[in-house]
Amino acid sequence: MQTDFLVIGSGIAGLTCALKLASRGRVALVTKKNDAESNTNYAQGGIASVLGPDDTFDLHVQDTLKAGAGLCHRDVVERVVREGPESIRELITIGTRFTTEEQPGRGSHLALGREGGHSRRRIAHAADLTGREVEHALLHAVREHPAIQTFEHHIALDLILTGNPPACCGAWALNTESGEALAFLSRATALATGGCGQVYLHTTNPAIATGDGVAMAYRAGARVGNMEFIQFHPTSLCHPQANSFLISEAVRGEGGILRLKDGSTFMEKYHPMGCLAPRDIVARAIDKEVKERGEESAYLDITHLEPEHIRKRFPNIYERCLSFGIDITREWIPVIPAAHYSCGGVRSDREGRTTIDRLFVCGEVAFTGLHGANRLASNSLLEALVFGKWVSEVAFETPPCPELPDGMTRFPMDTHVEPADETWVAQKTEQLRQAMWRHVGIVRTNRSLERALAEVEAIQSEAERAYRERRLSSGLTELRNLATVAWLIVTCALNRHESRGLHFNLDYPNHDDELWRKDILLEQGEVSFQEVPV
Repeated sequence: MQTDFLVIGSGIAGLTCALKLASRGRVALVTKKNDAESNTNYAQGGIASVLGPDDTFDLHVQDTLKAGAGLCHRDVVERVVREGPESIRELITIGTRFTTEEQPGRGSHLALGREGGHSRRRIAHAADLTGREVEHALLHAVREHPAIQTFEHHIALDLILTGNPPACCGAWALNTESGEALAFLSRATALATGGCGQVYLHTTNPAIATGDGVAMAYRAGARVGNMEFIQFHPTSLCHPQANSFLISEAVRGEGGILRLKDGSTFMEKYHPMGCLAPRDIVARAIDKEVKERGEESAYLDITHLEPEHIRKRFPNIYERCLSFGIDITREWIPVIPAAHYSCGGVRSDREGRTTIDRLFVCGEVAFTGLHGANRLASNSLLEALVFGKWVSEVAFETPPCPELPDGMTRFPMDTHVEPADETWVAQKTEQLRQAMWRHVGIVRTNRSLERALAEVEAIQSEAERAYRERRLSSGLTELRNLATVAWLIVTCALNRHESRGLHFNLDYPNHDDELWRKDILLEQGEVSFQEVPV
């Protein structure tokens, strides 16, 4: 398959990038499930942007820097924040229906929410299903565009490299319905594959979030960084059938109160902003209080709000909780932290370029410097929109790929006939996720990280061997990628000898700006440290 541009992933970053690229050439959009399945589709909260009369770019920048615990790249933060209002306007233009409200003297305008870490109301939302609404509008535009061809049920396997130093000229992808491995050749490739939440036992991410883009890029020789900073969403629904359903941070933004089983509050002990503290602080506080008391969960209480307001503001959360027998207008919501977002990823510059020529990244797969050691709530969809646009602008300038040598488009393992043992694949995947949850969770120690490394490396070796000896399958490919991502997370965590943001190590409980205001980078097994630009 020959195309001008290849985009891998169909979340908000990939769809935005594909739409922008399609104005200048043919685009192949590769997605491993159907085109509507992504982390974007599950995003409840909204998009952070300076839209209110009492807000400023400087306030949004300062909130982002404060949440990022000293590791945000200020130039990137300032540039992204200033793009916010225009990005919201573009979404409205293509049909996104954000929630509005009427106010005397202002007429109808966007209803802005507030979430943890924000000093102002600046979250544009569509009730509590913002991701789904944004994705719906972008998908409609993509499906209507004649220059975009979407390949559903194609899982990317590895990048196609040529030259010295190597440049990316596309990727191989497995058609999971036919079992055929196909080469997608392009002059520019954009990875928009989302996050890696499935590396943990409990996650708010969908099943597709297996870190494919990070793993592929690292194997190809790209620089990856700050993978130790995994954000655990503090409030996922604690229910045996809920599958870590996310209770949006906007619930606390509307006045939700965190309580323990006996009704006592506790967040005032941990942060001046109480229940609106940044996510890492809230997650650690819940984890500590629940473990100390031997209880199953904490509780989120919004019963003091008007029932009609709750049902209107959070219709999806209300209905989902009700399906489990919890009426949130009258009962507290049992909540527990779950893996939610990766602040690290494939290192990119200010426009989304990676350290491999012709390879670009946007969205959660990327480490742009925006989030630092802890992502500010609702900055993720903003980053995906902005970098999806910026990647398209620099990808336009990429010249056609040189002609590839004979045989380059034939996938090396497509002759294997012996199928993988899918029961074994499932067992190893579960073993990996259990190890990461036990040893590399919200609170870590040197000993737990060393145990994790040993377990992860053993699984990584087995997965790589099976991948090279057995017939390709999506499950085996995802296990290989998860093992690679797990190794990157553990390795970065072992090399950061402090506690900062989302990385909390009991052996190094304090943070040290003099020694550790640095990004941790990995490239082909080598670890390096880079001072964060002021």
